[in-house]
Amino acid sequence: MPDFTEIQERELAALADDLSALDPGQWRAATLCGDWDVEEVLAHLGAATRLGRWGWIRSMAGARFDADLHNRRRLEEFRGATPQETLDRFRRAGTIVLPVKSSPAGLGEVIVHSEDIRKPLGLRHTPDAGGLLAVARFFATKDFAVNSKTLVKGLTLRATDADFQEGSGPEIRGPLLSLVMVMAGRTAFLADLSGDGVSELSSRLAS
Repeated sequence: MPDFTEIQERELAALADDLSALDPGQWRAATLCGDWDVEEVLAHLGAATRLGRWGWIRSMAGARFDADLHNRRRLEEFRGATPQETLDRFRRAGTIVLPVKSSPAGLGEVIVHSEDIRKPLGLRHTPDAGGLLAVARFFATKDFAVNSKTLVKGLTLRATDADFQEGSGPEIRGPLLSLVMVMAGRTAFLADLSGDGVSELSSRLAS
């Protein structure tokens, strides 16, 4: 089984390196994560490394279980006075710690939010192959932070660049990273996919 903590460390460091040369306008660029700009997504991801299970529960309770309020409070807490300060804090951050260390859920959060930032900026990165495969299997078989299992129920997912196939029904083919991102609800990656299940998946995402 891959060491998900070690892979997270490498992926987080790679993202920090990719963002080290951004100009001020790029820090304010839109991302695939709702209305958040690049700095806000980075701060959200950094904030997630500071919250263990009980810290997350306390924060959610303090926000009356309003996830949007919880996320906004924590990202603003992590965010620096400038994008550079936010990036410096991010470089010093740890990894996302989950109660079950063998779960790839935290790595999934890192991979998805990293692509939320990279794709609109035109930055290319190839995630760790073993880690990405574990995240794909996790997303296809479990509803955790996103309802990925429910989203692809009754569909077959097949990667064209990795040994990955899950599900049954109309087939959806494409790069493994694109399959992972679509399972996380990112419609920008639908263009990378083909197969007779794509139209059904597109309808589900639209609804």
